[in-house]
Amino acid sequence: MEPLGASSLLSFCFLFLICFHLLLRCTRLSGRSLPPGPRPLPLLGNILELGTKPHLALTELARKHGPIMTLKLGSVTAVVVSSREAAKEIFQKNDHVLCGRMIPDAFRAGDHHKHSVVWLPASAKWKGLRRACSMQMFSRQKLERTETLRRRKVDELLNFLHESSARGRAVNVGQAVFTMVLNLISNTVFSIDLACQDEDPAGLHFRDIIWGVMKEGGTPNISDYFPSLWRIDPQGARRRMNGHFNQLIAVFDSIINERTRSRALPGGSRSDDMLDSLLDLGDSSELSREDINHLLFDLYVAGVDTTHSTVEWAMAELLRHPEKMAKARAEMEQVLGMDTKVRESDIPKLPYLQAIVKEILRLYLPFLLPRKAESEVDLCGFKIPKNTQVMVNLWAMGRDPSVWQDPDCFQPERFSKLEIDIRGTDFELIPFGAGRRICPGMPLAYKMVHLILGSMIQSFDWELGNGETPETMDMSEKFGITLHRTRPLYAIPIALQR
Repeated sequence: MEPLGASSLLSFCFLFLICFHLLLRCTRLSGRSLPPGPRPLPLLGNILELGTKPHLALTELARKHGPIMTLKLGSVTAVVVSSREAAKEIFQKNDHVLCGRMIPDAFRAGDHHKHSVVWLPASAKWKGLRRACSMQMFSRQKLERTETLRRRKVDELLNFLHESSARGRAVNVGQAVFTMVLNLISNTVFSIDLACQDEDPAGLHFRDIIWGVMKEGGTPNISDYFPSLWRIDPQGARRRMNGHFNQLIAVFDSIINERTRSRALPGGSRSDDMLDSLLDLGDSSELSREDINHLLFDLYVAGVDTTHSTVEWAMAELLRHPEKMAKARAEMEQVLGMDTKVRESDIPKLPYLQAIVKEILRLYLPFLLPRKAESEVDLCGFKIPKNTQVMVNLWAMGRDPSVWQDPDCFQPERFSKLEIDIRGTDFELIPFGAGRRICPGMPLAYKMVHLILGSMIQSFDWELGNGETPETMDMSEKFGITLHRTRPLYAIPIALQR
């Protein structure tokens, strides 16, 4: 029996070694299924490598680890994409799997994630809210009907700039555009202004609320890396967001209550604005009152912030490069003449103005909103597990030297040689995203940015205020869901003689 026992033991050991080798090999292969990335620290993972400007930090890491890399952010696995090829696979090949949302804990304030067209999963409710956006505000017919309103609001901005010009006074460019866009959206939705120009306290209050929302939503939050901590909200981000949320909802509720009372009166008149259309949907039970409030929250935060920051960055770059501002003005004078105001229908005739906007969107966007893998998916030869967070680093893609020559330079002329659209089909430049979650407000944003910027260039020459020069301008940015200038842009409008 002794030899048999020894033989059995040797066989067992041999089989054990084979199984151990196979298990080790499988483990290594499994580890390789995710893209490469920086070595994580115990517990924290790669959180400390994000810093205060994650778009810059992740761009540097991508140069070391490749255009698709894995990070361990606490207990969350994240894949960061920094190339057009990987972005194309996300939005074209795997959009149906990568259409989920990783919800920042701050946006759970007020249960916003349960009603928001931005954060809801791709569900029947989400489709209904997107349909309401498209039909009630962003359809071609609606945009044509509200074109006169947009022109009127731009004219009000120009009147304010003319007053400042007559006084030789520097204007806070971002604040002036912010107030104008705020009132445009308020008139489109409620048929009223919510602020006035010239450092109006109401306008400043709204700016602070909306910037607070974008800052809290974009700032790294420990609860997002360790979801088990969300109940205690260790950084207080959700608590602060709840304060911003409640302030905006209080304004909406006051206006909606007054409109509801007016509609209930015998012979009550209609304003034929977006609010009346949304209340009609509410009367038919397609939208709840909560849905309407949260939809308005999304509309104001996204619509006002992104438009005014894009125009402010564009004006800053044009003031650094006055020859490019002169070139844009000369194009408008050649195409439109000396006395014709730029209109939305003129935008396709102004390729250099379009090139300026494209160049700003290439240079000054950080990330698309994070997505989530709804199931395991192949991405660029790697296996991405279910529930992995997927981040698209627009900053890195916009400054990729393999795609863009002199990528850090402001050169609108590059687009005279490149046929690149910004509507989600050319993956070198996808400022509005792509696929089924492309920004529903893109048609309005596209018109507004070109109309505002073109009108400001056409009507005024500009000089820097506060003693700045093109050589000494501070072009640093502060991080949020959108990038804002660290220092507001002050410039003196000089009315052009026509």
